[in-house]
Amino acid sequence: QRHHSLDVSAPLLRTQGYVDGRWVSAASAFPVLDPATGQEIARVADCGPAEAKRAVDAAYEAFHSWKRFTAKERSVLLRKWFDLMTLHKEDLAKLITFECGKPMSESLGEVAYSASFLEWFSEEARRVYGDIVPSPARDRRILLLKQPVGVSSIITPWNFPSAMITRKVGAALAAGCTVVVKPAEDTPLSALALAEVSAGIPAGVFNVVPCSREKTPSVGEVLCTDPLVAKISFTGSTATGKVLLKLAADTVKKASMELGGHAPFIVFDSADVDKAVGGAMASKFRNSGQTCVCSNRFLVQSGIHDRFVEKLGRAMDAELRLGHGSEPDTTQGPLINARAAEKVVHQISDAVSRGATVLKGGRRRDGSFMEPTLLTDVTTDMLCTREETFGPLLPVIRSVPLTVGHLDSGSAHTDDLSFPLQPLNLRPGVRVKTMIQTTPVFSSLIGSHQAKCREHFHLVTIAEFLLLSYQLQSLTIYFLFTPEWSRDTCIGVDEDYFRYGT
Repeated sequence: QRHHSLDVSAPLLRTQGYVDGRWVSAASAFPVLDPATGQEIARVADCGPAEAKRAVDAAYEAFHSWKRFTAKERSVLLRKWFDLMTLHKEDLAKLITFECGKPMSESLGEVAYSASFLEWFSEEARRVYGDIVPSPARDRRILLLKQPVGVSSIITPWNFPSAMITRKVGAALAAGCTVVVKPAEDTPLSALALAEVSAGIPAGVFNVVPCSREKTPSVGEVLCTDPLVAKISFTGSTATGKVLLKLAADTVKKASMELGGHAPFIVFDSADVDKAVGGAMASKFRNSGQTCVCSNRFLVQSGIHDRFVEKLGRAMDAELRLGHGSEPDTTQGPLINARAAEKVVHQISDAVSRGATVLKGGRRRDGSFMEPTLLTDVTTDMLCTREETFGPLLPVIRSVPLTVGHLDSGSAHTDDLSFPLQPLNLRPGVRVKTMIQTTPVFSSLIGSHQAKCREHFHLVTIAEFLLLSYQLQSLTIYFLFTPEWSRDTCIGVDEDYFRYGT
């Protein structure tokens, strides 16, 4: 066992909450653990409902002035935040690695990805345009003005502890909203570091209330029920999303929910097997399989199945190495905690009991480390094909050849779950893509970085995993509303009206 210690510049390792531009303590603190070693790396203020309420009140007070900042002023501040993130990218990446477990290469990639949202929205802040609509009356003009909705609660996951914050907060601040961020209890340090480098953002505009798993329900209830909160943006599990929507219903808040995924990876007989293997490796083992867009079920046609499995096994042996994320040759870090590892072990045991074969891996190592696992002889009644795994488990289902006549039944395997999210397929025709009822369907993109193409897609699906999601160019619209008014009839309306949206 090697000794691993977190070494970052002192100002970035913050352990207090951040409310109204000040660092605040709480009555107690909770430990943040390195998932690779189980060692405590910090103790963070365990904020409760009182601190959450203070943060909401501060955000509401700041909203009255922040919404009056010009688009250029907001743009300049977001750009400055981007510059400071870029300046401190090494230390920010270390925080992600030690609290989340990612290899440093992935953490550095996340910091760059995270900062890019601030850069993008610093420009989008200048392009919140209204419109003039032709009026049926000669003595009237109909104007459409976009207004910020108000205080926004931002509840983020642990698997991208930096990027999921800037993705949401960048859009909110660009639109003129103020925010209260509740980071995941496993990864609060990245959120607090973002507050440290947000120099120039006025007090109360950006607030962070970390809390333990035990206090999460009570803090979440404040952020979802307080009447001063106008908007909720959440990324996490489908079950939690349903709870938050119920809490938000009484005050009819706007809500954006990006929830669980269980998308298939489909390999047709006509595919290039090497590209298919490369795509499978990229889509399954990034962040040790802990992303909502990781492929969970691999449907491989019979004609290519054996070659695909053989080359995939060789690629896993050659490219995947377990270890602490700070070690330069590590490609697979630990799972976030013991519960996550236990879930993967349970799915493997269930599959083997039902006839699956373990070709690679299959064992839990020390702590929450899990060997990358390849299963064959998988059938659709196994848990790993029905439940989101969130781990390095790759189950391969041998599929019968699909012709145009088989498309109806074949696509049913991709759509039979309530949270398919992002299907990946290699070399299908347009007919196949239009029959799979999840979007986006990425084809001929396997092996390239999905982030490069994602900003060109508006993710909308008929399944319940995602009620409202993101297109970078228009993400700010989710923090805006459009009051429609006539030039001669709107004068004198109380400004507080606009806070509640339409």
